[in-house]
Amino acid sequence: MQYFTFLDPRDLDRIHEASLEILNEVGLLVRNAKARRRFAEHGARVDEATERVTIPPEVVERHLAMVPPTITLRGRDPKYDVTFPRKLPVIATASSAPDIVDPVSGVTRRATSHDIARIGHIVNELDGFDVFSISVLADDAPEGHFNLSRFYPALKNCLKPVRTSVLNVEEAEKVLKLGELIAGSPEAFWERPFINFGYCSIVTPLTMDFDSTENLMFFAERGVTAYGTVAPMGGINTPLSMPGMMALINAEWLATMCLAQMSRAGTDLMYNFLPVFADLRTGAYAPGAIEVGMMNTLVCQMARRYNVPSGGYLGLTNSKVSDAQAGYEKGMSTLLGALSGVSFIVMGGLLDALMSLDFGQLAIDDEIARMIKRIRAGVDFSEAALALDDIRRIGPGGMFADSPMTLANMTTATFMPDLADRDLRETWAENGSADIHKRALNKAMAILSRPNRAVLDAETDARIKAHFAGIVAGESTLPAGWAPFEIGSRGAGRERRQTRRRMQLSV
Repeated sequence: MQYFTFLDPRDLDRIHEASLEILNEVGLLVRNAKARRRFAEHGARVDEATERVTIPPEVVERHLAMVPPTITLRGRDPKYDVTFPRKLPVIATASSAPDIVDPVSGVTRRATSHDIARIGHIVNELDGFDVFSISVLADDAPEGHFNLSRFYPALKNCLKPVRTSVLNVEEAEKVLKLGELIAGSPEAFWERPFINFGYCSIVTPLTMDFDSTENLMFFAERGVTAYGTVAPMGGINTPLSMPGMMALINAEWLATMCLAQMSRAGTDLMYNFLPVFADLRTGAYAPGAIEVGMMNTLVCQMARRYNVPSGGYLGLTNSKVSDAQAGYEKGMSTLLGALSGVSFIVMGGLLDALMSLDFGQLAIDDEIARMIKRIRAGVDFSEAALALDDIRRIGPGGMFADSPMTLANMTTATFMPDLADRDLRETWAENGSADIHKRALNKAMAILSRPNRAVLDAETDARIKAHFAGIVAGESTLPAGWAPFEIGSRGAGRERRQTRRRMQLSV
């Protein structure tokens, strides 16, 4: 498949060379002493007085050759495991918002572990999402259980791959122990470790922090699936030009890659970024900017040059509600990413610059995700698909509606949305004039109204609760008032219209 690109191979080579120059001449500030020692042991130059590390080009190239060409994210159920790059992009929910938009009142409040359980329940039933990147924080987490209170309700209610970041190695150890309890034994878990982590070891520009860098090394040493994300802000901590921003963040990714491979050769990685821009009229964080999609195109090109999977936070929006702004910001950047060949898209459910999750938006984004996959599936060209026999047989002035090909392909040849309204205005009005957000909330609430087929069995759950005293409940339950809205029967208006037409014909 041909992918959309902005740069030619010579431009990519120059970005790579510029990144090597940055690492060799400018270097990074590395706060973690263990990381500095590891860099030094593998050929980097370290100035302990300034904590500055510079990496010669040959060291970068040597470790770049160690990175595997694919990565696998595993779920509780192996049938949901995803290995990529593949033809279709892997699509995840967006993660770590502090707030929830209450589906009944519409008021924003702090998210809890109960919300994570409900989101996991919904994501498990939405085919557009392949990965549950834990969407929100848990404001009710007991002391010492901050990210355990996120992973537990997520894993308890979702069979798909689950991932998020943790604060430190101590938290990671607790989450991995959770995985062992779910699997039934340490041996069963480590035979197929189904917990996936993220980390942000780079603070742009060119700084490695302490705890997240420690996490990076820990995950690599233990063989735990994890990948880093670099989140620069154009015009604030990078040059306000796409080539300058790309050279800088590419240097940062290469440094992260080196440390991961120095920790364990052959560590799976992804070239994953959240490259956003500042609106310099106000300094606002602008993840909905179209330039985010454009930068992701450059990331995809560099990832293919390095033969590694590409990933990006796309489909984000600055809109506070599920409106036209949310629609075009989410739709345009994900489409550009898909056409550019992105392997992994983090995009589902969040509004307000990653600050809040909206259950209706989650269902809408699932529909966008399925449309993106439809695009990447491409066009199956064959002699049969040319349909020349039908064209000859039906001829001028004929109708193809009842041809065998039309009947065979009527539900598969085009994408069939669940939420987009295609009725006549009269029918739409007779059915309650509901907008897409209300229809989407209905879909989410309908899922939550059904028993969760993914939920952990009682014996496993009891084992977890016995080990982690005071852990959150992790139950996907419907609070009072959370129920599908009454918006009319979609078939009622059509049936009334057909009855009137039959009466007119009989006169």
